[in-house]
Amino acid sequence: MAKFSTSPYQLNLGELGCIEGLNVTKESSSDTLCHYFGGIPYAYPVARFRAPQPLPLSHRYGTKDKPAKFAGQVGICPQPGFIGLPNPDIWNEDCHQLNIWLPSGDRPAEGWPVFFYLFGGWLQFGDPNMDPGALAELLSETAFKAIVVMPGYRVNAFGFLAGKELEDEARANGETYSNFGFWDQRTALEWVHDRIVSFGGNKDNITVAGYSAGSYSTFQQLAYDVHLPQRLSIIKRVCMLSNGPGLKPRSTESRQKQFDELLSWIDIPLSLSPGEKLSRLRKVPARQLVAVQSNMKLHEFRPVLDGSFISENLIDSINDGSFAKQLKDRGIKILNGEVRDEHYLYGAWRTPDWSYDAVYERLVADYPESKVKKLMELRVPDKKLPAFAEDWPDLFGRLYADVQVHDLERGFANHLAKGGFTVGKDLLRYRIEWRAKCADYIAPPEWKVTHSTDRAIWFWGGGMGQGLTADEKEVLKDLNAVFARFVNGEDVQWSEKGPKMMYRLNSAGQMDMWEDDRWEQGLEGWEAMNG
Repeated sequence: MAKFSTSPYQLNLGELGCIEGLNVTKESSSDTLCHYFGGIPYAYPVARFRAPQPLPLSHRYGTKDKPAKFAGQVGICPQPGFIGLPNPDIWNEDCHQLNIWLPSGDRPAEGWPVFFYLFGGWLQFGDPNMDPGALAELLSETAFKAIVVMPGYRVNAFGFLAGKELEDEARANGETYSNFGFWDQRTALEWVHDRIVSFGGNKDNITVAGYSAGSYSTFQQLAYDVHLPQRLSIIKRVCMLSNGPGLKPRSTESRQKQFDELLSWIDIPLSLSPGEKLSRLRKVPARQLVAVQSNMKLHEFRPVLDGSFISENLIDSINDGSFAKQLKDRGIKILNGEVRDEHYLYGAWRTPDWSYDAVYERLVADYPESKVKKLMELRVPDKKLPAFAEDWPDLFGRLYADVQVHDLERGFANHLAKGGFTVGKDLLRYRIEWRAKCADYIAPPEWKVTHSTDRAIWFWGGGMGQGLTADEKEVLKDLNAVFARFVNGEDVQWSEKGPKMMYRLNSAGQMDMWEDDRWEQGLEGWEAMNG
């Protein structure tokens, strides 16, 4: 990554007060590339396993004489490590802050477009923190001119623990139940909508985007938003990068088994009263609560079907076309796609042992067993290693990527098209088969164009390694221009329409239209798991 210099930068937010962040320049120049503000609170600190408490509109962030200083980062929710040990020294259960990058120069008359980005990590780990200069080249060199907002939110058990005890407590308190991570995201989005004008943004031109679990989160935020009355709706378009709508989540009753397993691992007797269970659970040190998760059979903490944030009939509404009609009526546009070799990185997360049963049990940690059974019957009907997989761990990575990305994206596209979407106009499908050298910083070259390597493309290097070379920037300029136009709210269309058509960055580094060769396989997977 190019070397950047920073210096204090003060911004008057009018009625919101005055804040101090950073002015970002290249070391070799005094020209401003962007402005950065890190760690701005969007909600009050909240007790463990409770709904977020938004800051009131009357909240002020400092004065001209004493500006509130936001040159830091978002608190990192306690979490397991990925290919490495976690670092408890940097954890903070109060992660209800966000980071903001502002373009330099004169803003448009209507204000900058807003790009609200949700980080990935299987909903088990991750954070939105990047170097202040990580987006400087994107915002200064390319056609992408938007305010970028990256909020923190709770993950793993801290964000998605569910059980009857928590549900009953929430109802008694008049609060929303579980899915705390999703409610955090929504609270941050509402903060942005209510205040981004003070930063020079256009509150009526907000794109919600995310990668991986952030993409799945983006879908859930869209599904929640589109069911609200028009006056409360915020989202204009979404970028769902390498993930789809997922499977129908488990109910509270089915998630109770995981809740009880967690309590057993931390020696909280199941015979205690609900109130005493929760009291003890809230006193368990974060380190212990994280450490036991990887030992659990049901170690993946995912959303619950709460009937509040996630509707009981969401998947049914996709299948019958009513979801597509709602989106169409609101004028929602979707950018959704994948990379060629998703499975390599997927296979590296809590990889199972070398057997059919181990793969089966590992998938059950993520998904309802009834859905896993259907997937395995479809792809491994004789319980023997199929020819398309090198070994059982490789099979796991491929099946995991099918559920998370390949199959469910295609099923989603199919039902949007049947419901009235024009694919290539309302839904823009893409495919990435090319990899920048700086992606070696996050994934070994032998993993090829795997999950997450294209973040270097979308964020123009995004702080990875040494960043993009001049030749790589030339390769990516056309895709970047399309991305920028989409976020700006322009009418982006592919040259060829139809559900199977994808705008592709091919392995030679050229853009073309590609007819999806995994289409039928994807529809089979959707039908088996979401049909």
